[in-house]
Amino acid sequence: MKTPPRLLPLVEDGLVDEVVRQLKSGKEAMVFVVVCGGEVRCAKVYKEADKRGFRQSVAYTEGRKVKNSRQARAMQKGSRYGRQEQEAAWQHAEVDALFLLANAGVRVPTPYNFHEGVLLMELVMDADGNAAPRLDDLELTPEDAREYHAMLIRQVVRMLCAGIVHGDLSEFNVLVDAHGPVIIDLPQAIDAAGNNNAGRMLIRDVGNLARFFGRFAPELLTTDYGHEIWALYAAGALTPEVELTGKFDHDTTPPDIAALLRDIDAVIEEEEERRQRQMAE
Repeated sequence: MKTPPRLLPLVEDGLVDEVVRQLKSGKEAMVFVVVCGGEVRCAKVYKEADKRGFRQSVAYTEGRKVKNSRQARAMQKGSRYGRQEQEAAWQHAEVDALFLLANAGVRVPTPYNFHEGVLLMELVMDADGNAAPRLDDLELTPEDAREYHAMLIRQVVRMLCAGIVHGDLSEFNVLVDAHGPVIIDLPQAIDAAGNNNAGRMLIRDVGNLARFFGRFAPELLTTDYGHEIWALYAAGALTPEVELTGKFDHDTTPPDIAALLRDIDAVIEEEEERRQRQMAE
């Protein structure tokens, strides 16, 4: 096929020998099958911000590190430079997450290179050597659903132990190769320790898995791995080998409204005293 303009720099620089075909066009990128040094791989070409279906949100980008204070100020102001830097940071988030997670033993496509806004990585294939199907494209037996669900829960745990929450995990962001599920699409990856939304996102990710696999194995609909995993993480007790039950006892104790109001009054009083001291200085 004719080489797409965004892939021309990689061909000219010798990183890509041939563009075979387009594999898919998603909400955030187009993916092509390419040949690199005789190896079949895939090239993920990120769409421009105004053409992407997935919008960057503070809920995802909170806590992400930036190169310097100038970059941070520009991104906050929304200047042209700031938008460019924000876009670059969005793309690099997936690259960084893939390298980190691959090294942590998480089943993600192996990343190879990132050049001119294009991510070169492993082409995940099925047992016949074809591009692996998405989980959503499969009709599962109850046994397969239970097995794949268990495998993905272990991957979610391993990701969190590495400090990452996917943030958009569902049957649409999982491929299935000859050995089971492979997690893909990580530009919205969340810093578990630096983002206040991380717990909510993880619980949502795990809930998405339960809802999908529950179509084939209904007993999975009653599990609550998300809250269990996050509680263990928050307590510093989460490890890749931890034994999970899928159960979680939610605190149903009514809140002590009187005590809460007293705490609020105390904070207001302390703040007023602080202001008075500042005025007196």
